[in-house]
Amino acid sequence: MSFRLSAVSVVASLACALAPGMLVPAAHAATPITVTSQAALDGPIRYTVRVTSKQFGNSQETRTIRSGESDDFTWKTVPPGGAVPATDACPNYASLPLDTNGAMIRQTQIRFAPVVAADGTATVQLSFQAQTPHGVKTVTVGGKTIKCPNDVAVSQILRFTMPVNGSTKTLTLNDGTEVAVSAKR
Repeated sequence: MSFRLSAVSVVASLACALAPGMLVPAAHAATPITVTSQAALDGPIRYTVRVTSKQFGNSQETRTIRSGESDDFTWKTVPPGGAVPATDACPNYASLPLDTNGAMIRQTQIRFAPVVAADGTATVQLSFQAQTPHGVKTVTVGGKTIKCPNDVAVSQILRFTMPVNGSTKTLTLNDGTEVAVSAKR
């Protein structure tokens, strides 16, 4: 109870001290802001991410994000030979990328997270995940034999640095997929 009363009296004292019409001494005024650069480090940067893969297909997209943010790219495409039928009885069915008919298609996902330093160099963490069907496989579930997509998946995390001056950084993943990233303020 005594704490509440003393907190109320402190707030009331501050309100009276800063009442309208009271002038703040010049010594306490904020210093003016000086603009030193037209492109702040945390300002928006346009990143283009391009994937070239025999297994997962080719995709490209450009997005604008700020330093310290992350962005998720997801591309779904039909594999050569078409989508592969799947049923909910197939193992890992819930994790398969499916089309509107419930057939497995290709999917590539990238999580892109850059942090830009004072010198204009971005330190990037890129998470790459992709799945694609390679024909069908026969599996036995609950004593029944069914055909399911033979899914192939790749997952890899890359860390690298790159300038944000428009140049392109190309990385090769373990499976041969190439990821090219360019960044420009």
